Amino acid sequence: MQAVSTRWASEADLPALESLIALAIGTLQAAFLSPEQVAASRAIMGLDTQLVADGTYLVAERDGEIVGCGGWSRRATLYGGDHSTSLRDPRLLDPARDPAKIRAMYTHPRYARQGIGRVILAGCEQAARAEGFSAVELMATLSGQPLYAASGYAPIETVEANVNGIMVPLVRMRRLFGFRVTGEWA
Repeated sequence: MQAVSTRWASEADLPALESLIALAIGTLQAAFLSPEQVAASRAIMGLDTQLVADGTYLVAERDGEIVGCGGWSRRATLYGGDHSTSLRDPRLLDPARDPAKIRAMYTHPRYARQGIGRVILAGCEQAARAEGFSAVELMATLSGQPLYAASGYAPIETVEANVNGIMVPLVRMRRLFGFRVTGEWA
């Protein structure tokens, strides 16, 4: 397997990210949701350009091709893209009491299940820990839930987002960072 590198996204990446995200939603959700639910999920999922502006959105590349993306946030918004304005909460979180948010994780379907999500997730967690957060939280899709569970996230609640009468299942999950005896975060 070829090496994956990560870097923080820039505005120049937005068109490629939007294409990747649309493809990932349509393809990777199909095994878990009905076609109506996949279509409805587009109303609550997508790119949040605030993450790019905040410098907290990672791009994973393999041989110069963007193969995945995902971010973390010090803002209260748990999930949703630019278009899902009712889900937005720009309030800054307090690392002493609030978990950072893992946001907008997507992998190109051609590269799914190859460790790209784990690389992005680890980079986001490392950045959140560096800013003093002791926990992270996310809203998982059913297709993403296995990755998060394998990465130490525990379910908090199962919810259904109502998109014009179509229910889209989601799972709110959290991970607490442990502190090893060696003095390093786990």
